[in-house]
Amino acid sequence: MTSPSRLLLTFYGDDFTGSTDTMEVLAQAGLRTLLFMDPPSSAEIAARGDVQAVGVAGCSRAMSPAEMDAALPEVFQDLAALGAPIVRYKVCSTFDSSPSVGSIGRAIELGAQATDSAYVPLVVGAPALGRYCVFGNLFARSGLDTEPFRLDRHPTMSRHPVTPMDESDLRAHLAKQTSRTCALVDVLDLSAPRAELDRRFAGRLAGRPGIVLFDTLREDHLPAIGRLVWEAAEAAPPVFVAGSSGVEYALAAHWRSEGRFEEPGEMTCGAADALVVVSGSCSPVTAQQIDYATRHGFHEIALDTEALVAPTTRDAAESRYADEASDAVARGESVTLHTARGPDDPRVEATRRLVGAPAAAAATLGGSLGRILSAILSQTRVPRAVVTGGDSSYHAARALGIRSLETVAPIQPGSPMCRVHADNAAVDGVEMLFKGGQVGRPDIFIHALRGSAP
Repeated sequence: MTSPSRLLLTFYGDDFTGSTDTMEVLAQAGLRTLLFMDPPSSAEIAARGDVQAVGVAGCSRAMSPAEMDAALPEVFQDLAALGAPIVRYKVCSTFDSSPSVGSIGRAIELGAQATDSAYVPLVVGAPALGRYCVFGNLFARSGLDTEPFRLDRHPTMSRHPVTPMDESDLRAHLAKQTSRTCALVDVLDLSAPRAELDRRFAGRLAGRPGIVLFDTLREDHLPAIGRLVWEAAEAAPPVFVAGSSGVEYALAAHWRSEGRFEEPGEMTCGAADALVVVSGSCSPVTAQQIDYATRHGFHEIALDTEALVAPTTRDAAESRYADEASDAVARGESVTLHTARGPDDPRVEATRRLVGAPAAAAATLGGSLGRILSAILSQTRVPRAVVTGGDSSYHAARALGIRSLETVAPIQPGSPMCRVHADNAAVDGVEMLFKGGQVGRPDIFIHALRGSAP
């Protein structure tokens, strides 16, 4: 087995936490992966040594198609210029999007144009995360321990405040966002012998589809999906590929089956003396995690979001909360600071009345969370933190002055512990876990405090 010495894959994540999820999958597969806040130069990558994958953590899940048109083509072109055979658009594994917000169809169109890709492979299912695509329909667990729900009946995603998922058939969902046709490689195709699968796949391509969606039900489907995607990339690079981290799970399974490179040694991190959690998520999954941490000794601070979004009170409120959290850390306590405990928390509606669109609320409160955490890190030098919420994490990371991240160790699926690199000395080198609202077991904050040992 050999270690790859060239860049194999570049990706843009439509939200921050999903980007760290992708980085984790690649790192566990043995590819050294760096995640940046902005597209890096080739020189910047070379200065970091041997790197096989590079990502950019974005926020396009909250963008309109016009905003995508302005922001994404240059990013895709910059990533393609780095020379990897695959350029990726990473989407949330629950595929939440609409024609007007976070349009995955529009992002696919822009990426295909930037890379001149004849068709775009699309992989959404990720069994490790409790996401399954069957005959084109997406199913997802609500947390890691529930039964899978068809997406249009999912207790959270069917009532998402911005992009409620009322359609589980991803082909029908995409048809509202793009004129590109979508072919399907289904579970029956993937269960066929290799020669028969290749024949059926060639038949799908003969129809000249703009997108090819791959079902993903079982782990043993992944190597076949990864092989078909990788063969396309090797034949005519660069190929634009869209989907969840199921893409990376599939590619890693294929590369592993080929013995393409050596897998890394065990990735671990020890226990920390204290942990600071800042949460901008209104998911019921995160609410359960906050409740679990509070019952297990975390000092809880419920943030007054109305004070944080008002310019006249924001600075004083941020300073007050940073001081309270720093005092708790000085007493040896871990801390959770949150903007909501689930979707029915009255602070959610109160904030929207003041700020307007949910995207604006995420930007405003995410910035506050980042500044509060930065102040806590400056005052306490606590070595480890957690930031929750896909949209708010991006804005918190910007406020923290983070330039790039690298995986330290897995904690729970989709939520790696990372080491951050920043110009701010109080932030640089800190271990941080960025967690999506729907991700993780109830004990994830305790797990993050205790380290990577389960």
